[in-house]
Amino acid sequence: MQVVHSHLSDEALVIKCKKDQQYFAVLVDRYVPKLTRYIKRRSAATAADIEDLLQNIFIKVYRNINEYDTSLLFSSWIYRITHNEMIDWYRREKRRSTLSLDDEAHDIISKLMVDEDLTTQFSNAEQKQYIINTLNTLDEKYKEILLLRFFEDKSYEEIADILKIPAGTVAVRINRAKKQLQKRIQKQLPPSL
Repeated sequence: MQVVHSHLSDEALVIKCKKDQQYFAVLVDRYVPKLTRYIKRRSAATAADIEDLLQNIFIKVYRNINEYDTSLLFSSWIYRITHNEMIDWYRREKRRSTLSLDDEAHDIISKLMVDEDLTTQFSNAEQKQYIINTLNTLDEKYKEILLLRFFEDKSYEEIADILKIPAGTVAVRINRAKKQLQKRIQKQLPPSL
């Protein structure tokens, strides 16, 4: 079914899914890789944890599919469910969230830096890892918003929907997060830089 209906938008699939549950498999296939990457980046979850999280997420999506408002982006709605599931997981596991970024994510780090001179200083993997470690020291609200904007490539409106905050607040938090990140990096630059 996925090959035949892969051209359909998420919202069109949801409408079809409400009438025929077989279309839900197409949504699952479409979002498993995206949500897996998001969960991996947002946590130090094991493969088993990720599998459990995804199962819980898709159960919630399936149970609430009739509540989904098709005038909104489905991706924002499913990321919101994932965001909430991650918060619940952190509480159950008594863990603090940490960013765990893959190799391709290192290239995005330069987008986070306001100061071009500082960006050029961080060219090798060890120095970029230092930035990732510094990212993990940010307040949760800043860490999450940077992850959604720069690593998940979400628009301000999508982030507002996911986090249930006004779009203006998204812009302010992104700006503050970038400044806080830059300030912490400049303050604690390793001697080798």
